[in-house]
Amino acid sequence: MTQTDKARLFASLHRPGDPVILYNAWDSGSAQAVAEAGAKAIATGSASVAAAHGFHDAEALPLDLALANAARVVASVDLPVTIDFEGCYALAPEPVGANVARLAATGAIGCNFEDQVIGGEGLHPVAFQAERIRSARAAAGPDFFLNARTDIFLKAKAEAHDAAKVDEALERARAYAQAGASGFFAPGLADLVLLERLCAASPLPVNFMAFPGAPPAAEVASAGVARISHGPFPYRLAMKALKAAALEIYR
Repeated sequence: MTQTDKARLFASLHRPGDPVILYNAWDSGSAQAVAEAGAKAIATGSASVAAAHGFHDAEALPLDLALANAARVVASVDLPVTIDFEGCYALAPEPVGANVARLAATGAIGCNFEDQVIGGEGLHPVAFQAERIRSARAAAGPDFFLNARTDIFLKAKAEAHDAAKVDEALERARAYAQAGASGFFAPGLADLVLLERLCAASPLPVNFMAFPGAPPAAEVASAGVARISHGPFPYRLAMKALKAAALEIYR
């Protein structure tokens, strides 16, 4: 398949109630393992990629290394590959677009693009983030899957998640959709009633992030999500198993 074919296939996998499952990889080897397990697409997690290369998250991994790793992951599998690109390694819309164009040139068919202020506090204003998304869309072309992430729920404790927070998220979902986003990622929201409300009103297919203790996938799917990803947890599980095996050897 061409890159465009893969992008369109990936978009078609986002079905509310029957979500695409993405078990996040971090390099070529992990991507191949996930592909061999039956994945329909490959997604990376920024925290996992950074940790595997000896860096912290939040764009501490150098951009050139992030792009080189993306290219290796794409080359290692025949599946669509989407990259967790954090804040696109830029603030202003124009360099955001330039960096997304570089990412698309690796063969990746999409990316996560978050609205939190990398290295700062809070979230970017809605209008400003929409401009950044608009620039990314113009640079990447019409089929690139821009998964617009909001950190509204990650920035608040679970007990503070309520209807008002969902309304705030929906304001962003609508603005991001108008700016050209393909999907809406709301990590941290695990209340099924609130999640169902978000999915029902969002103009974009909603991405849920699974985590230890989260509701099971079947219940999340019933809430209307179109995509379930696993963030840094596959990497953490793999490293835990590696350390346990090493402890047995060195014991």
